[in-house]
Amino acid sequence: MFCLKIIDANGKTAALARGENEVNLPVTREYQEGDTIYLEISEKPGYVWLQLDDALGSSLVYLTGDVHYQIPFGDKRINLSPKVFSGDKHLVKVKKAKDFEITNYRNLAVNVNDSHENDTCYPHASANVETRGEAVFAAKNAIDGVTANMCHGEWPYASWGINRNPDAKMKLDFGREVETDRIIIYLRADFPHDNWWKKMTVTFSDGEEKEFHLIKTEEGQEFLFDKKKISWLEISHLIPSGEPSPFPALAQIEVYGTEAQD
Repeated sequence: MFCLKIIDANGKTAALARGENEVNLPVTREYQEGDTIYLEISEKPGYVWLQLDDALGSSLVYLTGDVHYQIPFGDKRINLSPKVFSGDKHLVKVKKAKDFEITNYRNLAVNVNDSHENDTCYPHASANVETRGEAVFAAKNAIDGVTANMCHGEWPYASWGINRNPDAKMKLDFGREVETDRIIIYLRADFPHDNWWKKMTVTFSDGEEKEFHLIKTEEGQEFLFDKKKISWLEISHLIPSGEPSPFPALAQIEVYGTEAQD
């Protein structure tokens, strides 16, 4: 059973819909500051297709509990398309995922619904530093499915920015065990404004570390390895090139694999 609802800043229900396996919730008013999307689920954990806004798109996510997502305003939304959460007609929806959708070989890292506060909707990205705390440099931008990387700043060029911190780390948590054998890295490539990392270390939850050697390119850089079972990974030890710019950044990380087999 699913229950989708919009709760305003005063705790009043602005829209609500319930369903067994799929729910469509039309919202026919402009969003206001303080509005929050709530998804309540009866079966935990579970796999669903979740769409918080029709302009945002949907992702196949793993839920460990109910979802609370506060609608962003002002500078908090410039990492999103200007169409997202705009206007007076919206469609929020959730649908139980099919078994064949769950077991497919796919990008396990993408989640357009991620947020700083998220701790129930996986995958989830977090970091020990994000440039000036700005939304356009948040870790979640690296798993939003957008690979445009030839500029920096507002959507579609949001990225994970490290605020020139040599000890920057980003963690990608899957919320359960998965099996992966392929990672694709998109560096931000707004050259010459940007620098680029010539090397990064990826630490996996099983304790193994791998060094990825990167080149200066706007293309996705693919790294293959023996299949491994993990629940999270962390990017660290980011070594910049010798170019003068102090601004390397990560546009996107894709992690390909399947759900872990028993």
